[in-house]
Amino acid sequence: QSEDSDKSSAESDSEAEVEQVSGYHKLLATLKTSPESESEEEEDESESEEAEESEAEMGSEGSRETGEGEGGEEDKNDVPEEKEATDTAEQMLSQEQADGTDTSYDPRHGVIEEFTDVKHESEFSLETNFMEEESGDCNADRKDSNPFKQHMDKELEEKEIEKMSTLPKTSSQSQWPRLGQLIFSSTLEKHKTLKADKEVDVKQLHLHKPLESTWPKVNKQFLSAVDKPTDSSFTPLQRELFCIMNSYRDLFYPERNALTNGEEIRHAYCLHALNHVLKANAQVLSNNAKRRDRKPGTDTDDHRDQGLTRPKVLMIVPFRECALRIVHILISLLEVNDKKKIDVSNKKRFKGEYGSDPEEKPPNLKRPEDYEAVFAGNIDDHFRIGVAILQRSMRLYAPFYSSDIIIASPLGIRTVIGAEGEKKRDFDFLSSIEILIIDQADIYLMQNWEHVLHLMKHINLLPLDSHGVDFSRVRMLNLNNWSKYYRQTLLFSALQDPQINSVFNKRCFNYVGQVAVRNVPLTGSISHVVVQLPHVFRRLEADSVASVIDARFQFFVDKVLPEYRDAIMSHTLIYVPSYFDYVRLRNYFKKEDLNFTHICEYTKKAAVCRARRFFIKGEKQFLLFTERFHFYKRYTIKGIRNLIFYELPTYSHFYSEICNMLKATDNGVDATWTCTVLYSKYDAQKLAAVVGIDRTAQMLQSKKNVHLFVTGEN
Repeated sequence: QSEDSDKSSAESDSEAEVEQVSGYHKLLATLKTSPESESEEEEDESESEEAEESEAEMGSEGSRETGEGEGGEEDKNDVPEEKEATDTAEQMLSQEQADGTDTSYDPRHGVIEEFTDVKHESEFSLETNFMEEESGDCNADRKDSNPFKQHMDKELEEKEIEKMSTLPKTSSQSQWPRLGQLIFSSTLEKHKTLKADKEVDVKQLHLHKPLESTWPKVNKQFLSAVDKPTDSSFTPLQRELFCIMNSYRDLFYPERNALTNGEEIRHAYCLHALNHVLKANAQVLSNNAKRRDRKPGTDTDDHRDQGLTRPKVLMIVPFRECALRIVHILISLLEVNDKKKIDVSNKKRFKGEYGSDPEEKPPNLKRPEDYEAVFAGNIDDHFRIGVAILQRSMRLYAPFYSSDIIIASPLGIRTVIGAEGEKKRDFDFLSSIEILIIDQADIYLMQNWEHVLHLMKHINLLPLDSHGVDFSRVRMLNLNNWSKYYRQTLLFSALQDPQINSVFNKRCFNYVGQVAVRNVPLTGSISHVVVQLPHVFRRLEADSVASVIDARFQFFVDKVLPEYRDAIMSHTLIYVPSYFDYVRLRNYFKKEDLNFTHICEYTKKAAVCRARRFFIKGEKQFLLFTERFHFYKRYTIKGIRNLIFYELPTYSHFYSEICNMLKATDNGVDATWTCTVLYSKYDAQKLAAVVGIDRTAQMLQSKKNVHLFVTGEN
């Protein structure tokens, strides 16, 4: 379920103070770093030090909930300076002018208008080119065992479509060596459960040339000495993931970690996507030659090899840095050796717009490793780029209708799709997407999940215009409007979440079925709490998911808050994952005239400094603190003595991170610290990630409050 959607309707009365901020202003709120250093070691937290810290950490917050800027001391039109963007744009402009590339530069805004490459249209046209002999044996793609052919050539019947639309899926479980517990589900019968390949021979994977020879070289950085004796080209994780990808089933993998396996996974799905595109294009080019050489009057119905529009693969990633890495992987996979470099159009411009200057980042920022891994490089979250691939050439900035692969952020694709009633909107290019890859899905929960839902509503619809397609070449599955039943969706996330699960379960219709990795956490992040702290988990009752929002608020106001109103319970931080809940609580605290301060993702730098200073000195009893602020900034908040988790954190490691902030509090040995957590039966996944599966089962069965004491030795 979309929790934010529920909350927006439930809380309309409480949001009277919420100011509407234009999407344009939010869009400009991309990363602005300052050369000033940050120090959090000093006990004396002066306002000037905190101002430096905030100045150095203007995170990329452009895409978060539209229309949620705050009034008062919080952000109205807090747009970062645009000088750096202007400088970068000017450097890029001079580069591209030297290359003779067409650019449209608007000095008033300091940004370059969206560029598309119109010069190379005929070179990359699928309709007018033919297969080069050395590009691969097209007949090899006709083997019955070829997964691409098997998947795309399968002709579904009306009764099968009806069955998929009406009947529930049947599921079975399987245990794989590396992935763990898998749930296979499908509506159509007789779908065998896959078995994990212990070893993979690259030649048996039906990879298109040149991937057979380039993949082992490109992927060798991930291979340890342990892997090499059994398998020369895949890590154990990649082997099992690719086995599922290559079967064209949908896949949900919720254990992606930017620090450990993120790049391994990126390489695996790039291999699969590129293999798919090369095979699809080879089929078209081969059929072009057959049509050219055919005798007049010959029936050509067997040359149906295309969709209604050209884009086949859509990759959704959170930041420009991710797009940069993907393009580098694709180029590496196409280059057989140093002598056979591929021709890449607009490469210099791409590097300028998607790359980053290492010197821009302050060297002294002290942040957790996972933060550094997620926010590496250019973290602008508004972009989209078309990529066309034809044999040994790649065209960046291809117009969408001439692209094979589209790489975009949720915000970038949302601004093209537009909203109902807008004059300028387009989503026809999504009509024939055959592989949808959503990487780092958890980050979109911190940006704006509505953009992902909006995309899912507009993918694989019949186009409103023909866009010059040759209908005699279009597959029947596309003409029947059955594209969504053939689309493979690959979903990667760092965590399990009801909203992500909902997209996978309700928006993916692949006829081959789905595979979800469903491992349960045994210990939970509470074991990483290093301070001696009593944890009280207080259960609230609710009749439905929709009613949890109001039930939690009433429970907090009636049962929890009264215990903390006494002045002795000062230095209380209230951690609030949802922005809507934060607004509701802030309005209630103002109405009740409570002594509090508040920090959210839209709070100005100076206001953040003031709030932190008031809180550490005890001038304000309560600090309302949003999860998104913590996600984008990761400051250590000093002065906490009492913690209230209004709801369990989205990221389980945030629980131990926030709890461990208490060790930064003065006189910690003498203080009596408390930690209170609100939860309901609908929080099972988040609860298990914090306390482990065994404790979760006990807590959900019992209706009593649960007291846990962490000694700091766990």
